[in-house]
Amino acid sequence: MSRRVVLITGAGIGIGRATAQAFGKLGDFVVVTDILEQEGEAVVHDITAAGGAAEFRKLDVRSTAAADALIADIEARHGAIDVIVANAGIAHKAPVAELTDARWDLTFDIDLKGVFRVVRPALPGMRRRRSGAIVAVSSTMGVAYGWNEHVHYSSAKAGVIGLVRGLAVELAGEGIRVNAVAPGYIRTAQLLSKEHSLGPEAAEAAAPIIPMGRLGEPEDVADVITFLASPGARYVTGQAIVVDGGLLVGRY
Repeated sequence: MSRRVVLITGAGIGIGRATAQAFGKLGDFVVVTDILEQEGEAVVHDITAAGGAAEFRKLDVRSTAAADALIADIEARHGAIDVIVANAGIAHKAPVAELTDARWDLTFDIDLKGVFRVVRPALPGMRRRRSGAIVAVSSTMGVAYGWNEHVHYSSAKAGVIGLVRGLAVELAGEGIRVNAVAPGYIRTAQLLSKEHSLGPEAAEAAAPIIPMGRLGEPEDVADVITFLASPGARYVTGQAIVVDGGLLVGRY
């Protein structure tokens, strides 16, 4: 493949970081975006130190103006955006009795509307070129499971699947593919947070119930994302690929 321009949101840590490094190894130009500036710059350093090409741009996906301006700037300087990985997200624990409108809206603003904000301004250029690949990050909690004290998160991640399916159908005839990945228990800062998720001890205790016998690593998800963005997935669109070591099919 010729070098593509790949935009990744939430690329400073976790799955986003691993995905940026994976595209960098493929020889693509990676636009690393995040609100975490130090972490994002470190990812760019890692990619360039390994011989790849990348730049960091700060982006808060809650801002339509910022997303529009960033897409326009990348297209002006690099000519095109070939791949978008919409990964930025949050997961804050909140029992439903304590789930305020503000917390609900914040989760949706980042986890669902944040996907649409970066995709929408890139579509005119992709349509002109009749080419593009978009991959959004959902969750097993958005495709199969409910998650107590995370009703807002599960709802937003389910919304990502609906967004992907709708976009896929609308854009398929114009050469643009849209897919999602739905990670299970992946060893990220989110999973290892005692405040908002399982925490380290509970995460390790959960590993034996996964048929493959281990927690997932960010690289396990990143490799699926790079596949979905590749010519190898040229006839795949509107899909949500679960990356969970067999967890969903193994829970009897």
